[in-house]
Amino acid sequence: MDSTALRCDVLIVGGGPAGLSVAATLPDDVSTIIVHQDHEIGLPIRTSGGCWMQDVVRLGIPEGMYIRLDVSEAFSDTAHTVIPMGDAVPVILDTPKLYKWLAQQSDHKDRRLLLGTKFLTTRQREDGLYESKIRARGAGHDTVISTYIVDGSGWHFAVLEALGLARKPARLAVGTEYEYPMGQNAPNRGVIFFGSKVPAGYGWAFGTAHGTLRLGVGVIQPDTDKSPREMLDAVVRDQPYLDRLGLTLEGEPMVHSGILPSVAYDEQLVFGNVIRVGDSANFATPTVGEGIRVCIDLGRMLGVQLGKAVRTGRNGPLRTYERKCRRQLKRDYKWGFLVNTRAARYKPADWDRSVRRMGMLGSEAVVATLRGEFPPAKIARIMLSLLRPYLRARLKRLRSRFGRV
Repeated sequence: MDSTALRCDVLIVGGGPAGLSVAATLPDDVSTIIVHQDHEIGLPIRTSGGCWMQDVVRLGIPEGMYIRLDVSEAFSDTAHTVIPMGDAVPVILDTPKLYKWLAQQSDHKDRRLLLGTKFLTTRQREDGLYESKIRARGAGHDTVISTYIVDGSGWHFAVLEALGLARKPARLAVGTEYEYPMGQNAPNRGVIFFGSKVPAGYGWAFGTAHGTLRLGVGVIQPDTDKSPREMLDAVVRDQPYLDRLGLTLEGEPMVHSGILPSVAYDEQLVFGNVIRVGDSANFATPTVGEGIRVCIDLGRMLGVQLGKAVRTGRNGPLRTYERKCRRQLKRDYKWGFLVNTRAARYKPADWDRSVRRMGMLGSEAVVATLRGEFPPAKIARIMLSLLRPYLRARLKRLRSRFGRV
């Protein structure tokens, strides 16, 4: 079996932004195989591609792979506000172009990209190497022998589950998106909507870099048993609601769908020579599920540290990756997940109050929440909001007692 097996230093399962970024920063001579189940990098589209201009610049993403949203608005059942963004500029990434660009970063390296190939399972042999089974669509099984495995398979947790290291997350963010011709819609306008149309989730609409309009809905399951596509269809059929959002829909849409883990951040990312990254590591922000920038950033970091581990045979560099991720994400994601789980229980009236409050808050607080960043001052405000119902009830009892005296 070994004589015909494919061999490499690093097997990367998943050709998304995280796995591709790992490959991009591995040393040129580290042999790498990327297994990707789709026939083309970046297609089908499984993400809306939200990001921020400051990160686009920092990550070196070329112009032409994104569009700026210069106006952002929020709607609930009875409230509407223009979201104060200050100097922060949201952008929508052209993910097929972006992912292909990320893949090109490792074209010159000792790397094989196996498209249309499914990871089946893996086991650790007595010699410490990993023996993985893969299958090209319509073909037989192949074997890959590797020293390291990177799980970048997204919510599938494919490698971790095969080795019994972790289970697929039970709580998921599930989204469906329709992509229409731009028509009369403003290409640089973004809309987010909450309330009775999207219980346990939210909806969005924005222009794209290739001149189309995307309209989508995402929900948390099992917080709701409703289908995001059914919710989206209800929005599309409700012309008065579309008029209120300021949207016009023309032609037949393309359909996109995607799934993200929506669970608390797990700081264990390294399991010996098995490392997780991207959605398999729950890198998407828990507030709005926007994580491409995080996947690229931390994927690049993993590539550097994994290269050191390959050359030295030591796992210290991998622990450095795990420690740096924990330092960067743990606190923010803890509080972001608190916001996430609380918002999933919101009723329409809660969203009305939240949207009105969004318009009154300063841009710094709004942007920090959308980006999933929670410095101590922000945490203090969250704690106050959680305590407010208790304090109000306590004050009411005191006033009632005082009134009886």
